[in-house]
Amino acid sequence: MWKIIFNNPFGCRMRLLVVELILIWAYSAQGGIPAVPWKVQCPSQCVCQIRPWYTPRSAYREANTVDCNDLFVSSVPSSLPAGTHTLLLQSNNIAHLELQELGYLENLTELDLSQNSFSHIRDFKARDLPNLVSLHLEENQLESLPDNSFFGLESLEELYLNHNQLSVIHPQAFLGLRRLLRLHLNSNLLTSLDSQWFKELPALEVLMVGGNMVSSILDMNFKPLSNLRSLVLAGMGLKDISDFALEGLQKLESLSFYDNKLIGVPKEALQRVPNLKFLDLNKNPLSRIKQKDFENMAQLKELGLNSMEELVSIDEMALVNLPELTKLEVTNNPKLSFIHPRAFQKLPRMETLMLNNNALSSLHRETVESLPNLQEIAMHGNPLRCDCVIRWVNATAPHVRFMEPQSTLCAEPPELRRTQLRLVPFREMSDHCLPLIPVPSFSPRVRASSGQSITLHCRALAEPEPQIYWVTPSGERLTVSADWGGYKVQEEGTLEIQVVSSAHAGVYTCVAQNLVGTDYKSVYLMVNQISPTRDDPVQLQVGEVGERHLLLSWIPPLNALGCSLRWSCLTPGASVERARLPVGLNSYNVTRLLPGEECRVCLRVSILGGRVRTACASARTRDTGTGYKHRGQKALTALAFCLLLAVIGLLARYRPGSRTDPTSTWSLTGRVIYPPIIHQWDKDKKEECISGINVPATPLW
Repeated sequence: MWKIIFNNPFGCRMRLLVVELILIWAYSAQGGIPAVPWKVQCPSQCVCQIRPWYTPRSAYREANTVDCNDLFVSSVPSSLPAGTHTLLLQSNNIAHLELQELGYLENLTELDLSQNSFSHIRDFKARDLPNLVSLHLEENQLESLPDNSFFGLESLEELYLNHNQLSVIHPQAFLGLRRLLRLHLNSNLLTSLDSQWFKELPALEVLMVGGNMVSSILDMNFKPLSNLRSLVLAGMGLKDISDFALEGLQKLESLSFYDNKLIGVPKEALQRVPNLKFLDLNKNPLSRIKQKDFENMAQLKELGLNSMEELVSIDEMALVNLPELTKLEVTNNPKLSFIHPRAFQKLPRMETLMLNNNALSSLHRETVESLPNLQEIAMHGNPLRCDCVIRWVNATAPHVRFMEPQSTLCAEPPELRRTQLRLVPFREMSDHCLPLIPVPSFSPRVRASSGQSITLHCRALAEPEPQIYWVTPSGERLTVSADWGGYKVQEEGTLEIQVVSSAHAGVYTCVAQNLVGTDYKSVYLMVNQISPTRDDPVQLQVGEVGERHLLLSWIPPLNALGCSLRWSCLTPGASVERARLPVGLNSYNVTRLLPGEECRVCLRVSILGGRVRTACASARTRDTGTGYKHRGQKALTALAFCLLLAVIGLLARYRPGSRTDPTSTWSLTGRVIYPPIIHQWDKDKKEECISGINVPATPLW
């Protein structure tokens, strides 16, 4: 009988050898290989049958089985049939086992004593069982294993010690078990793994040690296990894997780091496992899959990156040169909002890409085109923005199949909300669209202590590809790959503050900009529970005066959230102009003015805490002597336009059947210039939290 207890479900379809055998057994049992009665003198309350059985080498046998499970007995039933092959004593109250109780069973191959009451291995005295292959002692109360704990069991190939209270295992506890293939030590109280244990197990192929609070794995920890094929290190609280931790595992094919505390991919350690085929990194607090985290892994077939609460992005060239990779699972990551267009390179055999139930607003065409053998993709459960970035979906049919297409829906813009992605008329859309910084990648508030290092992530997708920069609380603009004295902005858009101090507290704003427009998001960094309280005034200065332009500049106050300009000129017919400006823009060129015009400009700045600061300035453009001519022409044009409006109004007022409102009046409203940089469907933005560049005027950077 095959039995295995998992602490947690493993993603990525990890093909552990034990799981394969279980499936084979289940299929055979259901496929016409029933148990038949074994006609012997069977102990009272037990069941004697001939049942299917598979050896650890997957060879099929018909086993004479005595099933005494769940009888609540405290000793082994007497007078067991001499030909017993498999003895099942699960879920009883047995705490001691003497040699004579089983010594006469010369053919005993499998013994199941799981869920009993053993607290000391010395109470298991059935040591002279030369044909015993499989021993189940899981779910007892064993606390330690002294040297020579299994003396006399030289034929043992499977040993189940999981779900006990083991805290101490002596270096030679497994002495003599040179044929052991599978060892289950998961879910005990171990705090370290000793390579001395493994020197006695040269044939071991499957090792499960998950569920033990082992804080670290030492270099060369598994080096004696040159034949190991499957290693499960799940649920151990591992924070780091040293570069040489997996040294010597030349035949390892399946590796699980499920449910640990890894904050980075242990790529150096993985490079020392040349035959790795199945890798499970699910449920770890990784925030990024960085460049070349998975590179040159020649045999890797399946990779699981699921259920990562902190995963924000998969960066450029994160997966490179994985010639055998056929399936990638990146699902159920609530903050994953960005996959770089060139994240996947040289993956010629990739067939299945699972990206469902993340926070992705889009997937770039270049990402899909980089996977020449892609056959199916899952995108359902994402807040998809149906704009030009994802136009490729109609061009991939029919060779790329969407899983659950009826659940793959648009979230934005509002007019397409809940429309199936495949039904969107993308061909009618422009091939240029605005940047979008996804909300899930941003925490509105981050707390830190002095001396810590902080990383703030920012990503955006658009056509053309946007440029990203950050703005500090003082208004300093930080661009990519420059050294800013304690600040560093990486190419992907991540801001690193290397040594935090109270001077770093305040609002940091990420700005993503392309030729179409701009988007931004802000995060408030609080250091040592201190909030900056400086309240600087705003001064607006006119730096240069031309015939048709005014160059303005200002110093932004601390923690500015956004600003807007408003200007008007004292010329008949002139309108009030407005421009909303992105954070980090500290100068502006007001253009399309007339020579000799007197203009007044006001700057309005929104500050953290709902405060507003305003500054105004007046200036006259340089007069070339032709200004009155231009102003006269402009006045005549305005007068003609007003007369035309008056005529239209009179006609409308006295048109038969028309309805009038005696309280209505004509009101002149200034034309507001809204550049195409703010998403019309983004209703959560405050009026002052704007990001834009005035279209008719030219901002100076």
